[in-house]
Parts: sequence; C-alpha cells; structure tokens
Amino acid sequence: MERILVTGGAGFLGSHLCDSLLAKERDVICIDNFFSGNKDNIRHLFSHPYFELIRHDIIHPIFLEVDKIFHLACPASPIHYQYNAIKTVKTNVMGTINMLGLAKRTKARILLASSSEVYGDSKVHPQKESYWGYVNPVGLRSCYDEGKRVAETLMMDYNRQNKVDIKIARIFNTYGPRMAINDGRVISNFIVQSIRGEDLTVYGDGSQTRSFCHVSDLIQALLRMIETDNFTGPVNLGNPKEITILELAEKIIMLARSKSKISHKPLPPDDPQQRCPDISLAKKKLGWEPKKDLEEGLSETIEYFKKALSPNRKSSR
Repeated sequence: MERILVTGGAGFLGSHLCDSLLAKERDVICIDNFFSGNKDNIRHLFSHPYFELIRHDIIHPIFLEVDKIFHLACPASPIHYQYNAIKTVKTNVMGTINMLGLAKRTKARILLASSSEVYGDSKVHPQKESYWGYVNPVGLRSCYDEGKRVAETLMMDYNRQNKVDIKIARIFNTYGPRMAINDGRVISNFIVQSIRGEDLTVYGDGSQTRSFCHVSDLIQALLRMIETDNFTGPVNLGNPKEITILELAEKIIMLARSKSKISHKPLPPDDPQQRCPDISLAKKKLGWEPKKDLEEGLSETIEYFKKALSPNRKSSR
C-alpha cells in the first residue's frame, strides 16, 4: 500500500486531502504542529486503521519512509502568517528543504502547495504561470509571498540538481467547510459576521475582484497533479470566475438570511486589486477545471460555520 505524507494535514486543505487519500485506500501520515491546524478537522480519522498523526514542526528534520509527499504546511491567512513572520519564512524555506531532503532520500514524489501570492499585486490579468509576479520584498506580506517564491526555487533546484520528482501547484483562493473561524480571509470573515448579525467589513469600495474555488474541486486537482507524469508545473489551480468583494458580501448576506449591513474600511497595504487564475495549463495537463457552483459551495460553508459557532460546540487544538 502506498504511504503518503501530508504536511499541514490538520489544516483546512490538508484535512480534506487526508479524507480523500484514505477513501482511495492509501496509508496516510499527517504531520502538523497545530499552529493554524486544528484537531477537530481530523478527529473523525483518529480510529481509521490507515491514518497516523504526528505532532511535529517541519522546520526540524523528520525521518520517515514514504512514497509521496503533499507539502501543505504553512499558515495561509494574513492574520496567521503575519503573527510570527520569521516562523512563516522558516516554514517555507527550512520546512521545504527538510521535505525535499526526505523526498531525495526516499525517492518520493513531492508536491508543493504554493500560492497565487507569488504573483503579488499582479500587473497582468488573469495570471498565467509564465508571469513572474510583482511582489514587495520588504512588506508585511513578504514573509509568505517571498517564502512561497523561495519554496518554488528550492523545488526546481532539487529537481535540476538532485533529480527529485517534484510538482508545484499555485493555489488560488479556496473556501469550504473547515476554514478556521479566525482565518481572517474574506469568505470566513463575511460568513462569521453575517451569522453574528455584525456589519460585513468591505475594504475600499469593494470593486476589487477575487475568484473562489471550492475545496472539493481543489483537492481533485492536487490528486490529479501528483499522479501526472512528466509535468512538474508550476500550475495554477483555482476558479477563473471572478466576483467583486462587494457582490460577494451581498451574496453571503442573502444566503445566510442575515440582517447584517455592509461597512467600508481603508484598503490594507499590498492588497492585490485583482486575483484570477488562467487555468488553461491545468485543463490541458490535468484535464481539470472546477465544477462546484459558488452559491452551492457558499451555502454548504455557511451551514458548517453555523454549527461551528453554535454555543454547544466545544473546540480543541
């Protein structure tokens, strides 16, 4: 049986990936240091015979025998990754070096969950993989943006120099059940505010656009990516359908049947005006494109948050 390592396996994406791998009858080792991951995301897997959890921080080496590695470990929301910026850089750089070292020793195929943040405040729209990005190297977000860029550099250098079998996935905005309540990203913020009857905070005039991919679609793309031969990436994974932030806020208020209003605040620094993937390469190489309708996905996510925010529910790390 194939043994697969998922770093950041107790996180939003990682936990869904663990579910899918176990459904495919893989032996799954989940590593997490629980900085932004949550045990509640994987609690239902604790009794699964092919699931193993290791509490470990990947900035330190770990010695395992594995066939494939999904390297997802890193806080992905600005609130979390800016909380300890140095740790974020270490996770992206030292953590990636450690995982590549493991892949080199075991001859495992490794997939890096990179990010659309490598494009920065893009001057090209929509973003193609050939675009090199427009990133502020000294800004508040650079611990993550530049961290992911260096992680991609390391992946390519280990591939060229040590023949490590690599995959690079540039993940665009993803949403769905198990997003953290204190995530700080726009969909979770809006849903939590709408459920609590608070004003929805829109930065600037709300004309900035984002595109949102449901987690179920994204996981299918990662699974296809790691099984595809003769293709290292980078490849954009996301939903190319754009929506303005103001439209998103109105849609969530409607779907949550909330009495919330919308309030405007100044734009944060280095916040991109447009973020939308060109997924032509994913369609061509992986035969993949997102399927889940935004309203259906948002309704599902709202129901998850209603349960998560209910006063009877206990949470743990």
